[in-house]
Amino acid sequence: MTIRLYDTSARQIRDFVPLTPGCVSIYLCGATVQAAPHIGHVRSGVNFDIMRRWFAYRGYQVVFIRNVTDIEDKILAKSADQGRPWWSLSYENERAFDDAYAALGCLPPTYQPRATGHVPEMIALMRTLIDRGHAYPAGGSVYFDVRSFPGYLQLSNQELDHLLQPGGEGEADKRDPRDFALWKAAKPGEPTWETPWGPGRPGWHLECSAMAHTYLGEAFDIHGGGIDLIFPHHENEIAQSKAAGDTFARYWTHNAWVTMSGEKMSKSLGNSVLVGEMVKRWRPIVLRYYLGTPHYRSMIEYSEAALAEADAGFTRIEGFVDRAVEQVGDIAPAAAVPADFAAAMDDDLGVPQALAAVHTTVRQGNAALAEGDKESVASLAGQVRAMLGVLGLDPLAAPWAGAGGRGDQLAAAVDTLVGLVLSQRQAARERKDYATADAIRDELTSAGLVIEDTPDGPRWDLS
Repeated sequence: MTIRLYDTSARQIRDFVPLTPGCVSIYLCGATVQAAPHIGHVRSGVNFDIMRRWFAYRGYQVVFIRNVTDIEDKILAKSADQGRPWWSLSYENERAFDDAYAALGCLPPTYQPRATGHVPEMIALMRTLIDRGHAYPAGGSVYFDVRSFPGYLQLSNQELDHLLQPGGEGEADKRDPRDFALWKAAKPGEPTWETPWGPGRPGWHLECSAMAHTYLGEAFDIHGGGIDLIFPHHENEIAQSKAAGDTFARYWTHNAWVTMSGEKMSKSLGNSVLVGEMVKRWRPIVLRYYLGTPHYRSMIEYSEAALAEADAGFTRIEGFVDRAVEQVGDIAPAAAVPADFAAAMDDDLGVPQALAAVHTTVRQGNAALAEGDKESVASLAGQVRAMLGVLGLDPLAAPWAGAGGRGDQLAAAVDTLVGLVLSQRQAARERKDYATADAIRDELTSAGLVIEDTPDGPRWDLS
């Protein structure tokens, strides 16, 4: 039952040993809300939602923090370009991210702090770093002295002498070009907060260190994010927090990108696929299947063909669950997932191998359906529901089932109408009017429906 995770800092898979027995604390770097989310943005949300669900399945009490970066250089640049207040842009996009996470079935975080709500904690952290000789004020800004921290760059495995630190405008007062900004001096038109070193605004890296300490304390279990955050963001978080005296994160986990034509999906490349548009063309549960079933450390190359393949794969699973319910009635998830599924998930969240166990069980279930073995159908469908529940893909559980509203009413109305048409087809077959029966089936097919004749009568689904 030991969960093992790939730790970026150790560059190997390690047994997970919690800081507090029976509990796990996770900090995930959330969105910088400069624009609406594309599917590359929400991949980390799905991946770490699966991690969280697996820890909960294994009996852990999970505290899951996902922050919102609502003040940052890109947000200020976008708000200036659009001629609107920065806080208006941030809040609009924060809501869009929340909607995207919810649409893809991600559980809400235990807490979701905003950077702008934690400026006092940032000021306290800077004061500690200055007092300890790890930071210095200059020109109204505050910088971290990277040479003062011997462990700097161990996460990204770089050499300081070869480092090119991403910088920003107005950082001419740094002692060393590799030092990074904790606090940025006030500029005309930008938001500011008062500090002992002058008015200004937070640096990106400082925000997460302050929020992680506030909600998880001096030490916590897992820090997560995309691989693009390893440097400079996570490297600088480590330096700030450990230089201030925190133990900080004990495991570092990073998910890979969604790419298009081999490049990271991003706004700057103009190749993003917005979640709000994608859910109009694909069912949200299919998008979750597409983003969540590859291994979290493997790249996903986006294509419509890959999404169509994901749709077909999930529909096979969903079809078995639907037919099982039709044959045996209500089916509860099994109390435990199959052993091969559990072994795969314990081994660095091996979702592809776990999914293979799902498909194997579905094939066995379909065979049991064909044989009319209701006892086996119920047992196997319960196992499938248990496995899908861990992956957040159970079609009979929230948020996918029982949502109510106009969509469910429309589905019920269509089901009634199709049932009437199928009864007419059945009557034509019984009087051996096969031409009429085939014509009815062809009309339904042209309307986008698939008709399947089963021992219990015809059933329909969308093509």
